[in-house]
Amino acid sequence: DDAPGPQSERDEHLNFYLSKQELEQGLEHSRWLSTPPASAFKDDNNISGVTTSDLFTPEEKQAQLAQQQTTANEALRRIASLSLGSSKDRLRVNIQRIIDTFGRHNTDSTLPPRPKDQDRTPYNLRTPSSLDQANQRVGLDTGSSEVQIAILTAKIRTLSSFLSDRGRMDKVNKRNLRLLVHRRQKLLRYLERKERGGPRFQNVVDVLGLTEGMWRGEISL
Repeated sequence: DDAPGPQSERDEHLNFYLSKQELEQGLEHSRWLSTPPASAFKDDNNISGVTTSDLFTPEEKQAQLAQQQTTANEALRRIASLSLGSSKDRLRVNIQRIIDTFGRHNTDSTLPPRPKDQDRTPYNLRTPSSLDQANQRVGLDTGSSEVQIAILTAKIRTLSSFLSDRGRMDKVNKRNLRLLVHRRQKLLRYLERKERGGPRFQNVVDVLGLTEGMWRGEISL
């Protein structure tokens, strides 16, 4: 993981449901609000009996204000950094990434359809079907098999990392990990059968880096 700070802002997803663009827009707006007009930097000849030699010059005032704004921006970037968030925050962002990557509202336009069954209807009885038009997808896809497989994979990897580092004696989470693995195995088998090993199934396997042993045969942990 990235260390807290600006280096962790390479990704568009931040904590507190923020995007990088929203954060930068907020910082720019706050800079505009906190910057006084140019006339405020002019040096007065005499203020309460204090000579100009005892005051900051306009250039020094501008440099001091710029330093304060830079420090404030750095603090806000660190607060919004996902590396300082909890595991639930990181899981939420991972789910958001998964929906954007595997959701059929995006992949329907990039992946070819699955191989179709041979049409056994007599040629003279075939009619144009309006099924595709009637089943137009509305909104984000959060429940398709490939999205659920990717979410389970993210949970499995997080839980596996915890068990290997700190939870070696945690029997409850070992059982939970086994349940997640078997649930993913069932979904992979179903998706392979439904898509007939087509591009959608291959895309999930390739992007997630899964192997054939993860959905074929018996899994023991």
